[in-house]
Amino acid sequence: MTTTWQVIRFGLVGAVNTGTYYGLYLLLGHWLPYLAAHVAAFALSMVGSFFLTSYFTYRTRPTWRKFLLFPLTNAANFVITTVGVYVLVDLLAFDRRYAPLIAAAAAIPVTFLVSRTIMLGADTTRTRESLTESTETVASK
Repeated sequence: MTTTWQVIRFGLVGAVNTGTYYGLYLLLGHWLPYLAAHVAAFALSMVGSFFLTSYFTYRTRPTWRKFLLFPLTNAANFVITTVGVYVLVDLLAFDRRYAPLIAAAAAIPVTFLVSRTIMLGADTTRTRESLTESTETVASK
């Protein structure tokens, strides 16, 4: 699978994950302060994002190692979006319903690079041909 297709699939997974996050953020925002709703929604949506990223984006088998490392893919995203939400809402007086969407856009490139490294990192010792074969094997299952 080419990097171009990975970027496209990453974008699709990101759209689904953002929708899940945003729905949870709005729902939890009825009971929690906006930053607490942001943190909870972020954590919950990350689990679904791991499986979509593994199966759909990179067509690789999820493992406990990748699952445990996957939060690192979101660490930069979390920092960028959390600071972004705070700056947009508290300092720039943006509507708290839309601030997370704007902040999330800034984190996309960094998140892609880190997720690709973690999800495919174990495969870096293989040749391009064996990687293609293992991807086709995973895709055919």
